[in-house]
Amino acid sequence: MAGEANRIGRDATTVAILLDSPEIAYLIAELVETRWTGRPGFPIRMMVGVALVKSMYCLPTWTRTIRLIAEHEALQRAIGVHHGDTPSVHAAYRFARKLRENNDMLARCIDKVLAGLAEVMPDIGVSVAIDGSDLPAYANGQRHLFNGGPERTRFSDPDATWGHRSSISTRKGGGYYGYKIHAAVCTTTGLPVAWHVESAAPAEPQFVPGLLD
Repeated sequence: MAGEANRIGRDATTVAILLDSPEIAYLIAELVETRWTGRPGFPIRMMVGVALVKSMYCLPTWTRTIRLIAEHEALQRAIGVHHGDTPSVHAAYRFARKLRENNDMLARCIDKVLAGLAEVMPDIGVSVAIDGSDLPAYANGQRHLFNGGPERTRFSDPDATWGHRSSISTRKGGGYYGYKIHAAVCTTTGLPVAWHVESAAPAEPQFVPGLLD
């Protein structure tokens, strides 16, 4: 328990540092400018912090992200939660939609982060490796409603498709329903320098020219 508490504390410190970085602070300021009408809701800085926690812990759902924050005061302090008023799961989903609607702002933030990394690590991106990684969808992509039954006409995630993934460690390879992230990763630092998310069906080679560009 003490080890977990220390790890959460270190992670919370990292989240706080990221939120105060120039690149993310600018993103927050841009997103605040879009909030010109409607109910105030939770602060934008807090919601960006929620998104950082989800990414840092590689959590697949907003439900698990909100639960983790609600269980640890260190994470709450890092993102600015007061008196245990942790954002709801619905607020997290609304913010995710806001990020998608303002994808240009998020893209500019990521470009600034990569530019900043290039200043302190000139060799970043000189040599890259390109591959695709599976992103399973939290949806049922089965063709039939049940074994031997009629074909499904409605899907909870209609943008996802069936694809194939390789075996990793104890996980078997084979078909899966969802998406795939095609990424160019710096072989020196292990950091991604370019990526493209597509449904699971398309193969990697067609995305190589764009990633190299």
